[in-house]
Amino acid sequence: MAILLQPYQRYFQFSGRARRKEYWLYMLLFYVAMFVLAFVDSAIGLGGETQTAVDTTNGFSASANAEGGILTGIWAILNIVPLLSCAVRRLHDTDRTGWWVFITIIPLIGSIWFLVLMCLDGTPGRNRFGPDPKDRLGRSAEAVFE
Repeated sequence: MAILLQPYQRYFQFSGRARRKEYWLYMLLFYVAMFVLAFVDSAIGLGGETQTAVDTTNGFSASANAEGGILTGIWAILNIVPLLSCAVRRLHDTDRTGWWVFITIIPLIGSIWFLVLMCLDGTPGRNRFGPDPKDRLGRSAEAVFE
């Protein structure tokens, strides 16, 4: 549970490293909350434009919120900084600068490449951005080679 809250504890911290586990669990939390809040927005009428499809032969109707609602928008705005800082720390774990976040500006290819970077394993041991967050051997890599 603590790892889910770690991006919020390190809200404005763009230095250091973040494990894949921290990044992907945070992304899971973010999107599950977006889904739940979109449902709540729709249920209480805070959502945007609603699209309704009606099948008159079977009496079936379904509606979907085509735009995000107020709660979804607030959640997204509050998470801009933690999303960026966690992504930058994740890039640091792969020994890349945080400027790689801007690769997503390139349509399609940039987003695919960014996804690949987020899935890569981090640099074992210390790199220029700090110690290994996994601490794979239970001690720092420098202590092994001393």
